[in-house]
Amino acid sequence: MNSRIWLSPPHLTGEELEYIQNSLSENWVSSVGPDIDKFENAIQDYLNDDIEVVALNSGTSAIHLALIQLGVERDDEVICQSFTFSASVNPVLYLGAKPIFVDSESDTWNICPNLLEQAIKDRISKGKKPKAIIAVHLYGMPYKINEIHNIAKEYEIPIIEDAAEALGSTYNGQKCGTFGDIGILSFNGNKIITTSAGGALICKSKKIKETIIHLATQAKDDAPHYQHSKIGYNYRISNILSGIGLAQIKV
Repeated sequence: MNSRIWLSPPHLTGEELEYIQNSLSENWVSSVGPDIDKFENAIQDYLNDDIEVVALNSGTSAIHLALIQLGVERDDEVICQSFTFSASVNPVLYLGAKPIFVDSESDTWNICPNLLEQAIKDRISKGKKPKAIIAVHLYGMPYKINEIHNIAKEYEIPIIEDAAEALGSTYNGQKCGTFGDIGILSFNGNKIITTSAGGALICKSKKIKETIIHLATQAKDDAPHYQHSKIGYNYRISNILSGIGLAQIKV
């Protein structure tokens, strides 16, 4: 057989080009423009929860900013599941922190609650309480949310919910991406919807959203000149890609 079976080919609505042409004709080509807000609002409306959404240039960027927001620093430890794509873990290394891998269980292929609690107890016994847990809904299958979140709550460890592959998946009627302290989505070419390249961070307050946008746009101070008091990143999505997302959200 010479034919290839793709993991997840993009499904286009036919409206993407119209949004792209509108962005170009109106000169909204970079990380500012009306379609960014519209795309964020569309995701927020779809998730139907009391959350805020920040559109970014990748799901990896969203994990990186989530770790920063949760205060992860050099030499901290972050629990990650072993069966996942490397982008779930790479941002931990960006910060000089250490990933602690926990194996998956056979029901969902995601992080095992029993092994998670064992790992937490082990790290605490060694004086290294994990700073965060990155739990992944691999292939769109929700991890064991009740068990995982109860463990995290007991040990007071925040969860970054990696819903990169789970836009549209639900657990007890609630959409994935809205359970964690912070959630993330991906809009890469092989995801549920695509913006060509893109992602989103899901948070619980407008204040956190403002902080994330600040960090994602080079952390420019409110000054009449270019002034930066902290490290910022070029992580914001563009208006052009947001337009593609507006067409895709209709899929």
